[in-house]
Amino acid sequence: MEQVSLRVAKKEHYVWLDVVRFLAMFMVVCCHSSDPFNFYAGEPPVNIGEIKFWGAVYGSFLRPCVPLFVMITGALLLPVRGETSVFYKKRISRVFWPFLLWSVLYNMFPYITGVLGCTPDVVLDVFPYSGEEAMRQSLDVSLSYICQLPLNFSLIDVHMWYIYLLIGMYLYMPIFSAWVEKASEKAKLWFLVAWGITLFIPYYRTFVDPYIWGACSWNEFYMLYNFAGFNGYLLLGHYLRHHEWSWKKVLGLGIPLFAIGFWVTYTGFRYMTSDPDCTPEEYELFFYYCSPNVVMMTIPLFALAKKVHITNVRIQKALANLTVCGFGVYMVHYFFTGPGVVLARYLNVPVSLQILFSAIFAFFISWLIVNVLRKIFGRYARYVVG
Repeated sequence: MEQVSLRVAKKEHYVWLDVVRFLAMFMVVCCHSSDPFNFYAGEPPVNIGEIKFWGAVYGSFLRPCVPLFVMITGALLLPVRGETSVFYKKRISRVFWPFLLWSVLYNMFPYITGVLGCTPDVVLDVFPYSGEEAMRQSLDVSLSYICQLPLNFSLIDVHMWYIYLLIGMYLYMPIFSAWVEKASEKAKLWFLVAWGITLFIPYYRTFVDPYIWGACSWNEFYMLYNFAGFNGYLLLGHYLRHHEWSWKKVLGLGIPLFAIGFWVTYTGFRYMTSDPDCTPEEYELFFYYCSPNVVMMTIPLFALAKKVHITNVRIQKALANLTVCGFGVYMVHYFFTGPGVVLARYLNVPVSLQILFSAIFAFFISWLIVNVLRKIFGRYARYVVG
């Protein structure tokens, strides 16, 4: 998702990390292609039950997409080498300018469609979460979304939530890195154990009590707060990079872990969404990235990717190109996932394959566009697509 070098101290290229990135990148595009299924815009058709079913199946299966990206970051960048100011300048500038540019383009989209004479429905076709305000196709609405960028994303550029997280991780990594560099393997495992405990807290808050371990109405920072969140995935990626799983372990342990994680995610999501009055937080509860069920799905995929050995030069070059273009693909793809679903329905693609069809369409057209933009802008492409 972010453009990071695969060159480390020994100038060694890790093809398996390219594989992880491809897996994560395609899964995130596929995940966003399921949005029109899990959040159906417009009048529900007669087969809405089938649509919701496949939305839940794909949405549950694809939850490891973001954790895999964070693990790649941890595997590549921990411990951070060099001067902190140089790290900040290199990493944050690489994501900030494309993020700003594409956020403006996304938020101007409803207004531009109005100028072009398109019906308001096209906004929902492209961005199923956008809502009635965006369907006004008003310049004032678009500008208000843009003015909010320093604080948060809008319902038009929902996928940009990750960039705020990514910048935050970059800011934190040199601090975290100082501990990672000196910590023993045992200390890292204890950190991961503490992090593992925090993964259950969203469920505790929802089903038992909203407060735990010192949290209360005047304090949200509970006892293990500093061990929680995506920094656990950073450390997990760093840790698993240096620990090899045998095929026996990948299959014997990984398959049951993934299956149980998927079952909990799917059944939990279907249970929560069966209540028409569920809140947005309850809707996302079992889709929560920092949850035990999603971790159980993510670890086997990361371990499996490490076992992939690719010798075909063309495939290696294609994966290396995706490494360069990956951040740009993330910026661009959300324009095409919704239209991909519309195209799949128009072509009467079976409902069970519509999300996959849309993902393939959006992924490769985005990849093509990013490559073209990189050629057009040359050395300035970093400000456009990262």
